[in-house]
Amino acid sequence: MKRIYMDHSATTPVAPEVLAAMLPYFSEKFGNASSLHQSGREARLALEESREEVAGLLGAKPEEIIFTSGGTESDNLALKGIARKNRKRGRHIITTQIEHPAILETCRSLEKEGFIVTYLPVTREGLVDPSALEGAIRPETILISVMHANNEVGTIQPLEEIGRLAAEKEIYFHTDAVQSVGKIPVNVNDLKLDLLSLSAHKLYGPKGAGALYIRKGTKIESIIQGGGHERRLRSGTENISGIVGLAKAAELAGERMAAEGERLTGLRDRLAEQVLGRVKEAWINGSMKRRLPGNLNFGFKYVEGESLLLFLDTKGICVSTGSACSSHKLEPSHVLLSLGLKPEECHGSLRITLGASNTPDEVEYVAESIAEAVERFRGISALGR
Repeated sequence: MKRIYMDHSATTPVAPEVLAAMLPYFSEKFGNASSLHQSGREARLALEESREEVAGLLGAKPEEIIFTSGGTESDNLALKGIARKNRKRGRHIITTQIEHPAILETCRSLEKEGFIVTYLPVTREGLVDPSALEGAIRPETILISVMHANNEVGTIQPLEEIGRLAAEKEIYFHTDAVQSVGKIPVNVNDLKLDLLSLSAHKLYGPKGAGALYIRKGTKIESIIQGGGHERRLRSGTENISGIVGLAKAAELAGERMAAEGERLTGLRDRLAEQVLGRVKEAWINGSMKRRLPGNLNFGFKYVEGESLLLFLDTKGICVSTGSACSSHKLEPSHVLLSLGLKPEECHGSLRITLGASNTPDEVEYVAESIAEAVERFRGISALGR
């Protein structure tokens, strides 16, 4: 049976060009970038060329890029590093209720260290109100962290407005851009960002590689001690093969983003039309105007999202009921609850995220399969009769 993969917000396949770029660094170019001999210099050159490539995608300077193991580490370094280094200035942090657990759990950890965190609510479409954020700012606020695009509902936040506000108040501004980088244009200067997290495996690169953009002059301290790699901010021998893969993925994203974004938006809108046209008492969670090109999050009454997922899996279709990091949890999605959905409505959700391999024919097949699944499960549900 052919598999149809529509869970690209969870992870993406490594692009063939990315794999080809990485392979030499597992074998003949295996040097340690800290070594002074030829093999080490070869690895160092690959490291710095990769830094330039990733910086170019973000409109940043190469020296502002710190390589990490992925989005979670980058988020931890950004929040803990800023908070601990600047605690004498203040102990207040502002974030949102719909952040990825890498942000929320880090904030909870910082609360145990004496920091105060404000978790801003969002609208029914999943948007932060910049005026509400402004009202939450205190004299002791040192950091604002708002994700660029939500991993579950794809809503794109108004970072331009938030960035201007943070700059005016001289507050550090961080975004978790793991879901947006490579899918939509992201320029750290246009958004007035001081820190940005990204992960390779969300843009057709390898797992285990990521980066944190840190604007020059930002006061931050390391959370990993050791040999002083990456400007003494991320000790540990660099994952050269993974970093090279991230850089190649960034290069490809820059070349293909505009055309691929337009293609995926068309497929996304067609799938939404097909499903909502076939299934009654169904809706889309999040904003359709400010949304990632390939993201759809459906809600269905009288049916469990997990049942739909498992049925679709038997049809060769890979989708999700929420973020990959929480897919084994039974409690309702914190993101959907924050949008104002009832717990039973949250449980009837289905996240579909399209990517490079998906076609119009696959969209038709998935829409038909979803309609079949909903009809079947509602038929055996007392509520759906």
